[in-house]
Amino acid sequence: MTRAVPASIGRRSEDIPAVTMCALPFLRAPLISAAALLGLAALGLGSAAEARPRAPKAPPGGAAVVVDYGVNLAGFPIGTAQISGAFEGSRYRMDVSAQLTGLVGAVTGGQGSARAAGSFSEKPLPNAFSIATRTSNSGIAVRMALANGNVSRAEITPPLVDMGDRVPVSAAAKRGIVDPASALLMPAQGRGDLADPANCNRTLPVFDGATRFNVVLSYAETRQIEKPGYSGPVLVCNARYVAIGGHRPDRPGVKFMEDNTDMSVWLAPVEGARVLLPMRISVRTTLGTNIIEATRWSRSGGTPTAQASLAAH
Repeated sequence: MTRAVPASIGRRSEDIPAVTMCALPFLRAPLISAAALLGLAALGLGSAAEARPRAPKAPPGGAAVVVDYGVNLAGFPIGTAQISGAFEGSRYRMDVSAQLTGLVGAVTGGQGSARAAGSFSEKPLPNAFSIATRTSNSGIAVRMALANGNVSRAEITPPLVDMGDRVPVSAAAKRGIVDPASALLMPAQGRGDLADPANCNRTLPVFDGATRFNVVLSYAETRQIEKPGYSGPVLVCNARYVAIGGHRPDRPGVKFMEDNTDMSVWLAPVEGARVLLPMRISVRTTLGTNIIEATRWSRSGGTPTAQASLAAH
């Protein structure tokens, strides 16, 4: 028997970005501020083929990984996503793409891409971030210039409408941040094993160009999993959302996310790069549980001590 897609998905296309608040960061609520939890998928300009990063090609002496994901809401497949990361010594580049598919894709036309680059030690220090998103009736682009995680310039096109009820984002709140794409990159804490539970315990200070929020991760358990291209441990981390600025505090969605305790991310180590990437993100929403889970993991290279610099992008 064919399962019916929840009626609310067909009625209100703006619900799709809202329910992916913590897992599809580039589906804002309405488009960009839903960057929320981990910034996992970028919905942007261009066709699906154009948005997809290519197969992993490791930089000289470095490592590269491409992870494909399926996106499900309340048990229904609604889209696909992909992360492509390149790592050379302490430098990184992250390309992220996504598109909504099936009925949801037909209703919203959502697709997109994003890129971030910078350096990392115990946390990412982005120097550049850009994203472009498009639905059937709107689009938005964001560009940020940063100096080691400190925002020097942020541009949103078209500009967000000032409703007068947003909490201001202070200058101090724009220092030491990570963008939604860089937030996917979890450098190892210290020199211990990548599967050390301590690698879960961190706070991600995310700024998406409009809203500033923290994602607080804490260790829950370690599991062994098998996926095409990956077999080994994953760290299961609980997640909490904390609004800082740029949000509208009276909106029901903000209150829902701040009270939401049913959110988690599974982190898998990238061999040879001293980083972890999401294998699975699960977020309870008002329309059901939103799950983004890896379907394929591809890695190349893997010299952990490489010191070559990434080409400028």
